[in-house]
Amino acid sequence: MKARYLITLFSVFILNGMNAQDSLESLLKKYNSGKISYTSVEELRMDQLNNGVLILDAREPEEFKVSHIEGALEVGFNDFDISILDSFSREKKIVVYCSIGIRSENIGIKLEKSGFENVENLYGGIFEWKNKDYPLVDEKGDATNKVHAFSKSWSKWLKKGEKIY
Repeated sequence: MKARYLITLFSVFILNGMNAQDSLESLLKKYNSGKISYTSVEELRMDQLNNGVLILDAREPEEFKVSHIEGALEVGFNDFDISILDSFSREKKIVVYCSIGIRSENIGIKLEKSGFENVENLYGGIFEWKNKDYPLVDEKGDATNKVHAFSKSWSKWLKKGEKIY
């Protein structure tokens, strides 16, 4: 009887612990449709260094001001206006990012519906970029270690850098 109780209690703790520590992959599967393919931070870094990509930041202006990937164009999320991309070729490779990759998928879908043919979503967003120690710049273009963490609950995915709220 005692053994059965302990096994049940142990199982509850194990299952709750596993549930509380969902992976980034399961979080993205929960919120994203998968309509926009992912690219890794490593792939984006290579493309960035070779000037082979248009990088779009789909976070809000206050997040972008704290830090962003160098060369990224601020497009926002709530007030996204696709007309700012009118001068770009519809064939240009585009990588969209946000904090972890949820808002950026929504912007990527809008881009594809507007005729952009080569759109990818940055897996793990700016958080994963920083977690891999890739550089960020602030609104003045200076290197920074700060990252807007979006919210306390999402900030657990940011393992490196200084969290700003």
